[in-house]
Amino acid sequence: MKLIDFWAEWCPPCKLMNPIIKEIEKEFKGKVEVEKINVDEKQKEAEKYEIFSIPTYVLEKGGKEVDRITGARSKEEFKEWLKKHL
Repeated sequence: MKLIDFWAEWCPPCKLMNPIIKEIEKEFKGKVEVEKINVDEKQKEAEKYEIFSIPTYVLEKGGKEVDRITGARSKEEFKEWLKKHL
């Protein structure tokens, strides 16, 4: 499963989530691959995924989107969201 993190350098909620995403990446190693996409540097990717607000987290299985959430979350809330799709 792939977790795509759409973020930007200037985004306070993105900065808040960064350490949580790093911890999630370690805890779910081998189960979830994390890809970070800076929306300022990769605008075409953001458009392709129709990202209108950041941070946005997109979950993909087999190359297809299965779910997405937007905004800062607690680590526990984020983990629960991920576990629903494992």
